[in-house]
Amino acid sequence: MSALSSLALIALAAPAALMGASHLKTRRLAREARQLVPPIGQTCDTVQGRIHYIDIGPRDAQPLVLIHGLSGQLQHFTYALAERLAKDHRVIALDRPGCGYSTRASDAMARLPEQAKCLLSVLEQLQVQQPVLVGHSLGGAVSLAMALQAPDTIKGLALLAPLTHPSPQGAEAFQGLIVQTGLMRHLMAQTVAVPTAARTAGPVLDQIFAPETCPDDFLVKAGGALGMRPESFVAASADASYLYPAIERQAARYAKELKTPGAILFGAEDAILAPQLQGKTMETYGLNCMIAPDHGHMLPITAPDLCESFIRSTVETLPDD
Repeated sequence: MSALSSLALIALAAPAALMGASHLKTRRLAREARQLVPPIGQTCDTVQGRIHYIDIGPRDAQPLVLIHGLSGQLQHFTYALAERLAKDHRVIALDRPGCGYSTRASDAMARLPEQAKCLLSVLEQLQVQQPVLVGHSLGGAVSLAMALQAPDTIKGLALLAPLTHPSPQGAEAFQGLIVQTGLMRHLMAQTVAVPTAARTAGPVLDQIFAPETCPDDFLVKAGGALGMRPESFVAASADASYLYPAIERQAARYAKELKTPGAILFGAEDAILAPQLQGKTMETYGLNCMIAPDHGHMLPITAPDLCESFIRSTVETLPDD
């Protein structure tokens, strides 16, 4: 074998070895994540996938459905908020399709209308009547999609820092999630994505929580460790990659079709979504927006007292059936 051929083989072997090492590290990190944060709820099968959820509180009380955001899981709500609300509400907190311990039939199920259809199917199976949807961040966009899709079945909206309109620049923390082909998305998930996420977790969490501080127990109590799994990267990447043009089409429907009452809570210092663009603009469509000073994006975790008060006051203002 010539020296040139040997060099060529070495050049090919190096990337393969790196990918192999990344895959092994991914498997280790994913195994550790599942051990740290096991499933805590039940599952419900739908055509779009299997949904993991908790259902707590009195059965005959007003139902609240808690829907988490991008790269999240239902523990964002069980961290500090769900048990408080469950004292006198029926509280259903879900892992969105593909997230946490839920599954989705395909990446294309990440589209907002498909997520809405899936979660509406879950609520129907659980016989949840006239729920108030509490959507955080991307969960707010999914809540709005559900209200547009089935307005007669949703009593109201209590949205926390919701995505309601296209975000022209987007958040830097999520730019790496945009992957346009499914093949590349799944290849990255099994090799480089999880080790990269582990390496950059600190700065990313700093941006997401700014100006507040990510709590020390976020990885376990709030389920953050579940992000260190290939399936989590695939779900978050598909959510981000399929968001457009769905959110543009959805926003165009508010004026004529959004009839569900409710309100919005934003932190004035939100570094992920702009309170004026995403919150105040919704007042035109009947959703009053409260902007709380000194708070950022992760309100269910950093401001549970504020969120509880906001949700309760919103429910109280909704018209009776």
